[in-house]
Amino acid sequence: MPFGARKLYPAVVLQINVQHDVAYPVKDIVSILDDNPVVNDLQIRLWQWIAEYYMCTVGEVMKAAIPAWLKSDKKKMSRDAKKGSELTSNVDYISELPEMTSHQQKAMEQIICAFTSKDVALLHGVTSSGKTEIYIRLIDRHIRQGKQTLYLLPEIALTAQIINRLKKVFGSRVGVYHSRFSDSERMKIWDNIGKSDGIDVVLGARSAIFLPFSNLGLVIVDEEHENTYKQFDPAPRYHARDTAIVLASMHGAKTLLGTATPAIESYYNAREGKYALVELKQRYEGLELPETVIVNTAVARRYKKMQSHFHPDLITALDETLKSGKQAILFQNRRGFAPYVQCRQCEFIPRCEYCDVSLTFHKFHNRLMCHYCGYNAENLRKCPDCNSSEINDVGFGTEKIEDELQIIFPQAQIARLDLDSSRSRKSYEKIIADFEEGKTDILVGTQMVTKGLNFKNVHLAVALNADNMLNFPDFRANERSFQLMTQVSGRAGRAEKRGKVIIQASKPKHEILQNVMDNDYAGMYVAQLAEREKFRYPPFCRLIRLTLKHKNKETVQSASKELADSLKKIFGQRVLGPETPIVSRVQNYYLENILLKIEKQASVQKAKTLIAEIINDIGQSNAYRSLRIIADVDPA
Repeated sequence: MPFGARKLYPAVVLQINVQHDVAYPVKDIVSILDDNPVVNDLQIRLWQWIAEYYMCTVGEVMKAAIPAWLKSDKKKMSRDAKKGSELTSNVDYISELPEMTSHQQKAMEQIICAFTSKDVALLHGVTSSGKTEIYIRLIDRHIRQGKQTLYLLPEIALTAQIINRLKKVFGSRVGVYHSRFSDSERMKIWDNIGKSDGIDVVLGARSAIFLPFSNLGLVIVDEEHENTYKQFDPAPRYHARDTAIVLASMHGAKTLLGTATPAIESYYNAREGKYALVELKQRYEGLELPETVIVNTAVARRYKKMQSHFHPDLITALDETLKSGKQAILFQNRRGFAPYVQCRQCEFIPRCEYCDVSLTFHKFHNRLMCHYCGYNAENLRKCPDCNSSEINDVGFGTEKIEDELQIIFPQAQIARLDLDSSRSRKSYEKIIADFEEGKTDILVGTQMVTKGLNFKNVHLAVALNADNMLNFPDFRANERSFQLMTQVSGRAGRAEKRGKVIIQASKPKHEILQNVMDNDYAGMYVAQLAEREKFRYPPFCRLIRLTLKHKNKETVQSASKELADSLKKIFGQRVLGPETPIVSRVQNYYLENILLKIEKQASVQKAKTLIAEIINDIGQSNAYRSLRIIADVDPA
């Protein structure tokens, strides 16, 4: 339909208004793109819930939910031509269902039993306990009942391995849906998911919750603790795990959350009886958990024993691993070559022109890059302040680790898995396939290497910089550090021989590191829960973060103070801030944050309504005409 200067604008008809005496002019519908609805009633109900819960508009949800090709009139012909072609055939199971151990069988029976009284179950299974085999058995059970399954993963890189395991059993009943597939590939999934002879199982990243399921029976949220399930920008800022639970409820389906390191909120819900709790404490086929060693980098540096960024014990362990024909995974939570470069003479550090951050050095491109806005510049040859040519790189990222390992172990085949090395679907699939086939000896990566990947020949897993995670200024820092390091350790020793884990840290006695070494999730949970209760953080309250953005620093500071004062009149001490975030300017917008803590027993919906009214009042002021106020409910 026409809107202003724009001739055509695709839309979805939510309802028909039979009244003719409307107070605004009615626009004509120029053409109908689809003969049949492309979305169903349950999808629209989900959009409305997301918009209400996450404080955004239904239009913003619709924009995220409906793929681009369905909104384009230019693609109507190609879309119609594909309908009815390349349909998934209803075939028998491209092998047999996997065999299960007695522990897996018991866990599955407990899940089935739990689903008779609970809609959500949490499967807390140690790394390499065989959770995927349980998922496959449950999927089979629902297929035989004529039901569909949505299998969510937090990272696109994980789908390459899991899809092979699913397709070996379920064949062409399985579809994959995420942003790195082409429009035509995703269109086929969208068109076939609602057909009786179509796709029964969808494996996907968070956007798969928006598919037009017709008969959903089970939702599996694997690695449910991962913060990548949370959408940051743009709106809707939804959490796919929590939204998936609502989606399942709307379909009368069940949700299974699976992980070795549950989110504290999820484990709390299970302990409180809101979810069922099923625990799987034994590794598959009786494998031992890996030996975990924490090495002290502070002492090694003091005695000049560090070899670049590697403790001597790590160099020895890597050498032994390679000589035995085994593989190693090294985790470093920073990409690029170095976090920044610095002039040795005057200590000048190049910063982004548009964001309040230092530029990360990427050696492969010899560029300095901003990881917030994408700005990049040529690496410094001379300092612009003092003209010195003594420019040092400071710290280390995955690219530097890869580079230095190649010098230390010149015969080893080394690969890197991070955002820079795996921007296309084919690139990350090749990196994983090469490592799986033994073509790569050492895999260096960011969080991508910690999440559920299953490699049988990995003997050594390494967390290179525990301090960087533990010292992050966030109330979830300790929980996330435990999760990441435990997940890293879970990559080692998944075959006959017991694996080894090395964690490099300057404070090896830190309680979280001790929890990781002892595989003590319960100890971490109890300590963190007590801290959160004391300082009123989830699961004891809901958080709503308001971010104010403006190109003028004084304007955003004035507006944030006015907004905070208005909120405090109603919410009192529940309002924290305004405060300037660590990165205080992004893409030339200055930022201020306000945090609200709403206790669980209070009406969160009423609180949101009051917050929205206050935001609207601030936005109406002529002084703040260009101000943006962004609400983030349950920020990750």
